[in-house]
Amino acid sequence: MLLMTPWYRTLLFLMAFCAQGLVSHAQAFEDSMAQRTMACTVCHGAQGRAGPDGYYPRLAGKPAGYLYNQLNNFRVGWRHYPLMQGLIDPLDDRYLREIATHFASLSVPYPPPRPSTASAAELERGRKLVKEGREDAGLPACMQCHGLEMMGVNPSTPGLLGLPADYINAQLGGWQTGQRRTASPDCMAQVARKLSAADISAVSHWLASQPVPPNAHPADKKPDSRSKVELNCASAP
Repeated sequence: MLLMTPWYRTLLFLMAFCAQGLVSHAQAFEDSMAQRTMACTVCHGAQGRAGPDGYYPRLAGKPAGYLYNQLNNFRVGWRHYPLMQGLIDPLDDRYLREIATHFASLSVPYPPPRPSTASAAELERGRKLVKEGREDAGLPACMQCHGLEMMGVNPSTPGLLGLPADYINAQLGGWQTGQRRTASPDCMAQVARKLSAADISAVSHWLASQPVPPNAHPADKKPDSRSKVELNCASAP
């Protein structure tokens, strides 16, 4: 039985897309970003709502600066996924910004969170780290950078709600090991390396268990903070 790997699924889509153009050449082509980014949505879901397997994250409604940074990070090798790198390599900087702006402009509903398998104690641990941090360990609250509603902050800080626990867990692990990087100073790498495995599991499960507030969007500024833990982030000034 042939497995539907991301590469194979994308190949099937591109073949079908090309075949459709051959048999329906009389049909007018809609020259829009929605049409041009169909190669993105075959993995990331219709309108960038997220892939059904949880591996491909949501793009819709994320801050444009964040989406552009991630596209560029794939291009320069700070994030590693050959399929993404192959799609992005031919595109210039202006076009990457157009793609980012397109997905940032989309406002589509989030599905409800799946029931959590974590214990009440683990969820409480995650809640405290997200909302309060741990100054004694040099850990700021997640909402200090990602916003009070955890839906991100314009122009460059992403939201963390509406993501599966396994995806969040994997990304934090990537920051710890250097598989995911960004411009220096890399504040997320600094934070992730201070988290224990239990911390990462707790944060991932708590975030994944939270419903996305109705009509939620990235905030326009970070919340006021009295935390003594200050971060210098090149990717999100």
